Amino acid sequence: MENFNCYDDARRAEAYARLEFPGTYYLAYRDLPEIMAEHVTGQTALDFGCGTGRSTRFLQKCGFDAVGIDIAESMIKKAREIDPEGIYYLIENGDFRPLDNRLFNLILSVFTFDNIPTMATKIKLFRDMTGLLKSDGKIISVVSSPRIYLHEWASFSTKDYPENQLARSGDIVRIIITGIGDNRPVEDIVWTDESYREVYRQAGLETVAVYEPLADGSEPYEWVNETKINPWVIYVLRKGV
Repeated sequence: MENFNCYDDARRAEAYARLEFPGTYYLAYRDLPEIMAEHVTGQTALDFGCGTGRSTRFLQKCGFDAVGIDIAESMIKKAREIDPEGIYYLIENGDFRPLDNRLFNLILSVFTFDNIPTMATKIKLFRDMTGLLKSDGKIISVVSSPRIYLHEWASFSTKDYPENQLARSGDIVRIIITGIGDNRPVEDIVWTDESYREVYRQAGLETVAVYEPLADGSEPYEWVNETKINPWVIYVLRKGV
């Protein structure tokens, strides 16, 4: 996997490892158990771009036999420290040989594509992911809505980066994750719904469902914009027919 990775950094990995599902992140994961129950058959799962293993452990708790892969050595090291019984592989340049030809009912990708540049790279990665799916398998891709880079949130701040307002699909945008002890901005690649759908189409995938989770106000968090603007988009994908 070749990408634009601001997370391959020991300090960032240490900070990121402390994240679970607080605040705005809660909305990215809240509906996934129900979505997976509706769309996924079988229990084998791959966490594509697992980072420090947060989503891999989430899949395990949901009853999946889950494996995590990432290109960032510092993140994989931390994932193994946190979850020594888990299975985490460092993958380089799209080399999936460590997976030993395994195929999966589900491939979950949470925020991975937020910092992968260019249409061509995204298409290649989704094609590669498709090759790891069983015939009826699903890809669930959780990505940042372009609007996340334009507003303030319970877990993020963008007010110091007004230039984000001018960003178009494929441009670099900056956002600060609050409350993790690392206030350096994360550099992501903004990508629109139209652009994602074109990636999926060219990768030979069909969009089964799209979700835009909002807070309903009953959650134990001090929401900023989450009740009226969706920070995340969840795509459910399958092999094209």
